[in-house]
Order: sequence, then C-alpha cells, then structure tokens
Amino acid sequence: MNLCILSGKGGTGKTTVSTNLALLTGSNYIDCDVEEPNGFIFLKPADITALDVAVSCPVIDNEKCTLCGKCSEICQFNALITTKKNVMSFDKLCHGCGACALVCPVGAVSFYPRIIGRVEEGTSGAVKAKRGILNVGEQMGVPLIRTLLSDLPIGENILDCPPGTSCSVVNTIEHADKALLVTEPSLFGLHDMALAAALLQQRNIPFGVVINKHDPKNTLIDDFCTEKNLPVLGRIPYSRQAAVSYSKGNMLIDIPELRGEFSKIASGITEVI
Repeated sequence: MNLCILSGKGGTGKTTVSTNLALLTGSNYIDCDVEEPNGFIFLKPADITALDVAVSCPVIDNEKCTLCGKCSEICQFNALITTKKNVMSFDKLCHGCGACALVCPVGAVSFYPRIIGRVEEGTSGAVKAKRGILNVGEQMGVPLIRTLLSDLPIGENILDCPPGTSCSVVNTIEHADKALLVTEPSLFGLHDMALAAALLQQRNIPFGVVINKHDPKNTLIDDFCTEKNLPVLGRIPYSRQAAVSYSKGNMLIDIPELRGEFSKIASGITEVI
C-alpha cells in the first residue's frame, strides 16, 4: 500500500507528519520532494547508497542536419530551436522523450546522458528510507521522481510529496492508494488545501485531512471539511514543545501527548480512508 502525504503549500508540516508516521508504523519512507528533500534530517538513515539519475539530451550532427525544423516542431518543451544556421539545444528544458530523433529524416540526432540528480537509499532502524536530490540549477524534477518511484520497496510505503499541485505532485500521486492532506489553519493554508483536495478528488484517490498547528479557537479548516464532507483524521496542536523538538531534528512521536495524536492518525488511515 502506498500512502501519499501532500499539502497545498510548503511549510504545513507535511514532512513532519510523513517521517513520524513512517517510524510509528514501520513503513518505508520515500522523499519525493526532490527540490527540498529534508526527511533524512529527522530519520537519520545509515548505510546510504547513491545512484546518479540522467536524462537523454539531444546532440545535433551539423554535417547531417538539413535544417528541416521537424525536431523543433515536435518538441513540446521548446528544448530545440531551428535557426537559419543550426539547431540550438536548451538541455535543461529537455524531458528526454526522444521524439526529435524519431522525426529526423536524416538521422542527425543522437543523445548523451546529462546527470540531473541522484537517488539515495538507507535504513533507519526497520524503516527503509529513499529520497531524490535534484541538482542545483535544474528546473525539472519529474524525471528524477519517476526514477525514484520506479523501484518502490515491497510493503507499506509513505510517499512524501512535493508541495503544491504541480507536475511533480501529479506524477507522485499516480502511485497512491490513499492520501493524507496536511494543512494549517490559515487563509493561505485553506486556499491551497482546497486546490490539493480537488486534485485528489479528480484522481479518485481516497484521502483524509490532518490539521497541523491546530488551535481550538480557529475552526477555519474544520468548517471547510465539514462543509465538503472531508474526514479530519488528526489535529496536531500548536505548541512550543513541538516547535523546539522539530528545530532540533527530533521526532514528535517521542512526546507522549503527540504520539497519541499520531497513533490516532495511523488508525484513521486504516479505518476511515
């Protein structure tokens, strides 16, 4: 079973919920937030191995090229532009689909592997932990995410999604059996949570909501979930103790009163979603 944990915006506590649930339930942890993968800060895995990930980028043979322009016409990502003198290649826009080589009538297109990041894997106790790390300056995390998710561990997996509702999120939730939507009680949190909820509903993925930094006096998220008939599986209280523990890279389930809340969330994943 693959449980995707996502949020409409960054900073809601998505990774906090993901890592604590992974340790509490003994699930494998997969950090798909390849631009800012910070789950390892909390899990502190050992025996880490790494594998470089590359995309195939085009190389144009100018001696063969007739400047017909078919390669640039077929490219949906504007990675190739045909001029009067040559074909210009913008490698960081290339998705490595290979369409340019298929339409070239003279075989002027070949490819070279361009490394965009790496996949790391280690263990934290009984938990297998994996993450993708996108190289600085790279603009597209999707090829790295696809590689990361192409070999998921057997068993229960928690997929820590990128924030928002971008292509990276869509490619991650394709693997979801269930989902948790982590939000915070603010207008920004509500707005972006609604977008993420609509995405999950569009994909017919069953999900529940976790309210982080919960204040009993602020019913903004609760009211929305009641109106939309969305199950709230947990409310992690806004507390100084939790903030101090988080800032030190410690687990919230080590705090007895918070461990109970995470246990409630874990039960809800099985019983409610």
